[in-house]
Amino acid sequence: MKLLLAEDDACLADALSSNLRQAGFEVEVAENGAVAEYLLLRQMFDFGVIDLGLPLVDGLSVLKKVRAAKPALPLVILTALDGLDNRVAGLNAGADDYLTKPFDFPELEARIRALLRRAQAAAGQQVAPAAGNDGVQHAARLSFDRDARRASVDGEPIDLSPREWLLLDLLLSQREKVVTKDQIAQAWELEPSDAGPSSLEVYIHRLRRKLEDSGLSIRTVRGLGYLLEPAAA
Repeated sequence: MKLLLAEDDACLADALSSNLRQAGFEVEVAENGAVAEYLLLRQMFDFGVIDLGLPLVDGLSVLKKVRAAKPALPLVILTALDGLDNRVAGLNAGADDYLTKPFDFPELEARIRALLRRAQAAAGQQVAPAAGNDGVQHAARLSFDRDARRASVDGEPIDLSPREWLLLDLLLSQREKVVTKDQIAQAWELEPSDAGPSSLEVYIHRLRRKLEDSGLSIRTVRGLGYLLEPAAA
């Protein structure tokens, strides 16, 4: 699960991002509202944690703009402003929850997971569990065991050819980032010219069909490559 943390207090941001990564999240930090707004609107995130007192662009403005563009994205406010008016303003701006400083990290994690469960239940998806030590990756309803070379959707095995396996492995490792033709050719140990558009599209088409019930989709980004992302609800 990919999370954006918008927090201008460097010490708090470092501590929170470290704890969140240990809890199994991929974390990107924005030190001001302008960066937070840019990233949330242009990149794929599963969750946003936004401080109200951000420099350049305040947290309320970020919330309003992001909520208008991404109505289903879970967002929680993290702030030292604990007055009733502040809470009402934050919730009216689009926040799903409101946590005041100081706080204990387990409470923040619990609130994040509760909102993720609610959001993904509404989208008909299964929440990915916290990272474990078994080496198995979970994305939506897909389980991917690199060591055992097994992939399954809701426990049902997926039959993958060697190239489909390498392609899925690459897309998962770069989840929600564009994977280029050159990267795919390198994973297949081919020259880029040998992984031509027609050949590559055949494998993309086959893999798309095998992931139809996984809650994931492969989007073609014209002129750039391919992107693995949550399927549209």
